[in-house]
Amino acid sequence: MVVAETASMQGTLTQRVPDNFHRLSFTGSGKEYFGIWIVNVLLTIITLGIYSAWAKVRRNRYFYGNTVLLGRAFEYHAKGKQILIGRVIVFAYLIFYNVMLNVVPIAGIILALLLVAFVPWLVVRGLRFSARVTSYRNVRFDFVGGVGGAFLAFIVGPVISVLTLGILVPLASRWSYRYIGSNLRYGQRAFATDPSVGAIYKSWFLSAAIIVAGLLIIAFIGFLNLAVIMSLFDGSIEATLGMHVSMIALFVIAYIAFLSIFGVAALFYRAGVRNVAWSATTFDGKHQLTSDLSRGRYAWIAITNMIVTIFTLGLMRPWAAVRMARYVNEHTGVHFEGNVGEMFDRIAQEGSAVGSEFMDFEGFDFGF
Repeated sequence: MVVAETASMQGTLTQRVPDNFHRLSFTGSGKEYFGIWIVNVLLTIITLGIYSAWAKVRRNRYFYGNTVLLGRAFEYHAKGKQILIGRVIVFAYLIFYNVMLNVVPIAGIILALLLVAFVPWLVVRGLRFSARVTSYRNVRFDFVGGVGGAFLAFIVGPVISVLTLGILVPLASRWSYRYIGSNLRYGQRAFATDPSVGAIYKSWFLSAAIIVAGLLIIAFIGFLNLAVIMSLFDGSIEATLGMHVSMIALFVIAYIAFLSIFGVAALFYRAGVRNVAWSATTFDGKHQLTSDLSRGRYAWIAITNMIVTIFTLGLMRPWAAVRMARYVNEHTGVHFEGNVGEMFDRIAQEGSAVGSEFMDFEGFDFGF
């Protein structure tokens, strides 16, 4: 009976975890990354920010190089000069905009509108750059999205999210994930992403409940202290130094609590939407991606990372970054159909849609 029970359990596990299901892993360590991070920080300060472009390259090469799937790591091929040139262009435009805004206000307003109009184009360039400087098994990624899709995903989406007080955020999330995922390529093969709005709303409802519950608690505490607050404002009671200090402390705590509520809700939503979007993504029409982050665990890691980083004056930032990367990778996987080795061999023989020489003369990262 025990043998039969054990065999049954093994059969169940086999069904749940197919042989061709493989998770990502992260092989880096906080101690190892600290050496890269501290040099990046010091050189960025010494060079007044110029080295930050090369710092980004070193950081990404470390994290990409320690992200492993099927025993092979990803690679990041960008150069510091490409990132610096993009940043200089954007920085120069912002300086020109501020000068014109003070000298000729009308011209400044026109330049601001032009910048908004160019944001979708800049987003497309940034996504394309990030994809094309990334490779796996010597095959490059690519991004083929157009400006129209970027306008819908990154201009219209955020605007309707704000105008509807967050009610249509799931729709905006679907637009952005579908735009990015469905325009991503690996070699000549395409990804496709089509997350369900209903599934995203399930994550949204939990975040909305957190916000409503948190605001009700703050409002209730404020209501309990309303009489004292009103008395202080109308002068009906003489305020002592202690009462002033208490009121200031109360307002500070309420402000922090207000930001924390929205922060926690955002973390829960981000993890939930990632699970929905990644699990609704296929590669080459048959290989299924999966994300199964625990929303509570994800939020806990992000919050404790921030607390530890603040209390150590930033020195534990490398440990926090590695901790989050390891958790996210361990809860991301791919279910491959067929022989994995043969599939990657065919993709390698087909080659990439973009050669490495393209990045030498055309690719700049504008930071969007």
